[in-house]
Amino acid sequence: MSAELLSDTPSESSAHSAKMVPKPLALEMLRRMLLIRIFEEHAVHIRTTSDAMPGFVHIAIGQEAEIVGACLALRQDDYITGNHRSHGHPIAKGAELGPLMAELLGKKTGVCRGKGGSMHLASFAVGSLGESGIVGSLMPVAVGAGLSAQMRGTDQVCLCFFGDGGANCGPFHESLNLAAIWRLPVIFLCENNGYATTTSQTSATAVPHIASRADAYGIPGNIVDGQNVIAVYESVSAAVRRARAGDGPTLIEAKTYRYREHAEFEMVLPRYRSEREMSHWLRRDPIDEFTEHLLTSARVSGAEVEALRAAANAEVEAAVEFAESSPMPGPEELLQHLFK
Repeated sequence: MSAELLSDTPSESSAHSAKMVPKPLALEMLRRMLLIRIFEEHAVHIRTTSDAMPGFVHIAIGQEAEIVGACLALRQDDYITGNHRSHGHPIAKGAELGPLMAELLGKKTGVCRGKGGSMHLASFAVGSLGESGIVGSLMPVAVGAGLSAQMRGTDQVCLCFFGDGGANCGPFHESLNLAAIWRLPVIFLCENNGYATTTSQTSATAVPHIASRADAYGIPGNIVDGQNVIAVYESVSAAVRRARAGDGPTLIEAKTYRYREHAEFEMVLPRYRSEREMSHWLRRDPIDEFTEHLLTSARVSGAEVEALRAAANAEVEAAVEFAESSPMPGPEELLQHLFK
């Protein structure tokens, strides 16, 4: 077993109160984190209790703060790219839940007409350009989106999500280098949950912080507490302002943790995380921390929190019902949308 992931991040402020945001934004942060958590809890239930959801399903429970904080720093017309653990990213960007859940079930009404599944969601309506099970493969796509925005003279940006495992792949270095040379409006966000499947970052990466690699490309590299939604929002907002001003890309490393296994499947993985490590991070549940912050600061009431939770539950349940009642794609659709 590798060294336990117990140390706090340099910028960690678990009390959230170092930064305050307007109440409507705070409520939207909590609402979207709840939507992601409840959506994925339902996905886990379907995947583990039936055969309705084909393939592997990678869950990001525990990482909601960095997803929501980052996406809320964007405009509706900005782009995002994801990875294999990215159900929450289009949700945080504002995508409808029904077509997302339908895609997980391989249904015709899914965002990719049932042909993408859990690891290959895309929702162009909210700027989600796609996700992929090929680690690191969407980083060049993010660079292309940034180049497109630059060439078209818009002030759009692209937010590129990837994991600590992706930071050790060739596309990471190629993408950061090209974006830096051309000063492209791309924010590279490393969702460092400490593990690539069962391999600890401490045993697979020569440097302790992914963000330090930014120095090699002459761009800013920042570390942020990924369990603190406000801290992530502020960090990504600063990077977005820099990108829109034409000053080029930023590398942000959000220190976070996934509470479930690498994927929802039947095989038994070797024990690679200690009980002490798990307990440490479970005490830092991003939704619980943020809810406590809002309640203790008297910014929201318990009734408001419960109303948000009830509404999120109802929205996800409606999405599941929509997905389960949707038709499967027919064989005549097999080769549709493959060629142009």
